[in-house]
Amino acid sequence: MPRADTPIPLSKAAARAIWLRAQQLDSEAPFGEGPQATAAAVEHLGYVQIDTINVIERCHHHILWNRIPAYRRTDLHQAQSVDKSIFEYWTHALSYVPAKDFRFFIPAMRRHRREGHRWFKEVKPADLARVLRLLKKEGALTIRDIEDDVLVEKVHAWASRKPSKRALQLAFYDGRVTISARKGMLKTYELMDRHFEWDEPPKPASAREISAYLLDRSLRAQGVVSLDSICHLDAPSKKPVRRLIDARVRRKELVPVAIDGAGKQQYWARPETLEAGGTGAGERVHILSPFDPLIIQRKRTRLIFGYEHVFEAYVPKEKRRYGYFALPVLVGDEIVAALDLKTDRHNRKVLLRKWTWVSSAPRGPRKGLKRRIEEELHRFERFQLGE
Repeated sequence: MPRADTPIPLSKAAARAIWLRAQQLDSEAPFGEGPQATAAAVEHLGYVQIDTINVIERCHHHILWNRIPAYRRTDLHQAQSVDKSIFEYWTHALSYVPAKDFRFFIPAMRRHRREGHRWFKEVKPADLARVLRLLKKEGALTIRDIEDDVLVEKVHAWASRKPSKRALQLAFYDGRVTISARKGMLKTYELMDRHFEWDEPPKPASAREISAYLLDRSLRAQGVVSLDSICHLDAPSKKPVRRLIDARVRRKELVPVAIDGAGKQQYWARPETLEAGGTGAGERVHILSPFDPLIIQRKRTRLIFGYEHVFEAYVPKEKRRYGYFALPVLVGDEIVAALDLKTDRHNRKVLLRKWTWVSSAPRGPRKGLKRRIEEELHRFERFQLGE
């Protein structure tokens, strides 16, 4: 009889099917449509990364479009600014997060309020007090609404010369204000309590509850998890999360999994996840953002899909393999190509700058594969140019 802690072997094909099922990329419209679908997608995934690059549509819209075929940008605005079912905060990056999970972020907010934030050490208390007074008196505002700043030198390339902007950002991280609306990268700030109109503010989660939240969020969105995938860019959380994993293994709520080719990397899954497996992605085509949850953890994507994505926007042109802003193309359960695209908004078209096949499929079947990808490219172009 094998020991209870003996890892269950899992092929890469089975791991792909489970991950695609968890990511909701194996069915047509798993969340429906409209603002409720947007909120449901963010809730299921746990968070949706926000990014400033707009060579093509920004990644938060792109990630949602891949899971909600009828997605409209106004649905995200409705969820954030009207329904208030999602909010912005830091996960491994700035992200949209379900409002029902707010309590898990309060301890970080309080820590920043107590200790400051390493990115905003130069913010003066007087500047912070000033922007909070302005918000209280004038209501929600953008940085463009503050015109009387005395400009200062930048402390680094991404900083602002407006002291008020840095003060608003600090107030965002320490939980005094929230981003109540966003137009492109222009943020509207509002006092946190006034935006959510709480009868009582949420109670902060305990450290134990936060560990459980991180683990459960990953199990839901990934299916099979590792310590690195649960605590992506969050090394301090690894020890308490590992203790929780071990406790759940002892209670048989989780089982160890050995993915083919993973070496010593440990994985875990719920027993019912392994029993259900994945339904198979058929021949669905997805043009993915390089910041999609399926792509962002590069080592995991390389192991399970055999594809190593390199974000080459910061790579010298002569050293690029796929292109400045290449998008991986998922067909069924295989990443088959990387397309370097750019949206020409003035001439209203999407430019294909480079097409790179990355799968080992023989050249013969590629004609039909290329046709299906081109069909999805047309849908992608309509989304890019739509309002």
